[in-house]
Amino acid sequence: MARQATPMKKQRTHYSDAYREEALSLADRVGVTAAARELGLQPSQLYQWRAKVQQKKSSSEREQSLADENARLKRQLAEMSEEMAIIKKAGGVLREKPEVKYTFIHGHRQTFHIQLMCKALGVVRSGYYAWCKRGGTPSLRRRQQAILDQRVAQAFQRRRGRSGAPRLVLDLIDDGLSVNRKTVAASLQRQGLRAKAARKFKATTNSRHSLPVAPNLLKQDFTAKAPNQKWVGDITYLATSEGWLYLAVLIDLYSRKVIGWAMSERMTADLASDALKMALSRRKSPQGVITHSDRGSQYCSTLYQTLLMKYELMCSMSAKGNCYDNACAESFFHSLKVEAIHGERFETRNAMRRQVFEYIEIDYNRQRRHSAIGMISPEAFEARMIA
Repeated sequence: MARQATPMKKQRTHYSDAYREEALSLADRVGVTAAARELGLQPSQLYQWRAKVQQKKSSSEREQSLADENARLKRQLAEMSEEMAIIKKAGGVLREKPEVKYTFIHGHRQTFHIQLMCKALGVVRSGYYAWCKRGGTPSLRRRQQAILDQRVAQAFQRRRGRSGAPRLVLDLIDDGLSVNRKTVAASLQRQGLRAKAARKFKATTNSRHSLPVAPNLLKQDFTAKAPNQKWVGDITYLATSEGWLYLAVLIDLYSRKVIGWAMSERMTADLASDALKMALSRRKSPQGVITHSDRGSQYCSTLYQTLLMKYELMCSMSAKGNCYDNACAESFFHSLKVEAIHGERFETRNAMRRQVFEYIEIDYNRQRRHSAIGMISPEAFEARMIA
């Protein structure tokens, strides 16, 4: 009689202390249920993590927590004041005639207070009401344009000003609005809305060392037919008022998903190794993965190389001074800095940590449309292709 196969025990996902800390920080800001939904966790996990943290807190730590909460509320107040200043500028409408401003006010009167709109656009209420008495009802085209502008502005703000017309078109179509790229681009221009612009960034890793290096197995082939065939990693630096914060990541080339990351005040071998450990934990320790990086001392270190050999990963390294050999990791850092960091001021490393955590785990992995995978998010791509 044939023996019945014993079902395999489901492996539990282990989360690093850094991940738990940032996840709880997000829960404090948006609520446990919302944070669990955004991160793909169970609310009970966040409650258990929070209970463990609270058990370890001393009296002084609780006082510090209250001080942090007070600082967070102050930041929220400052952000609200800034939002009002942005509304006051009102984009291209400010450069138009009063009649155009009145049309804008009339089209948005169900959404915003008339008094606030008049103040933001630099007109008086009496002028607007006089325009209304003269029968200044906007034309059908103006009404349709105002509705479109409102939908485009909402989509733009939902993406935190990080997406231009090509990506916003897809968001609006998903929301049931049939538009094309030119129409959305015209609306953005009309409202004075522009996606965050690019800047140049320097390389960070030090390849001037005597440590042994690995051959380039990737050879600029950034395609993969399945998960866990090719991973690429790199390190970058992020500026705060307290000093540098270094970020190491590992990206699965199949979906462009960031599967491992670590942050530290120092750029050491531990930093690169911690990112690799997170990737191994999340991907259930696959073997034979081409793990590509540059020739930085962190990746050539004994600590990192021992980790690769322990889990039977295939080490690959870029040619000396050739940034194109690791273009996908460079592209991720470019997106991170342009969309989440450029133009912002970070007083503390903790503030930068929160920003990077939310960008990776919520915006980039779960929401951001990626051109290399059909203009959907890495999470959506993996769910669609693996199902």
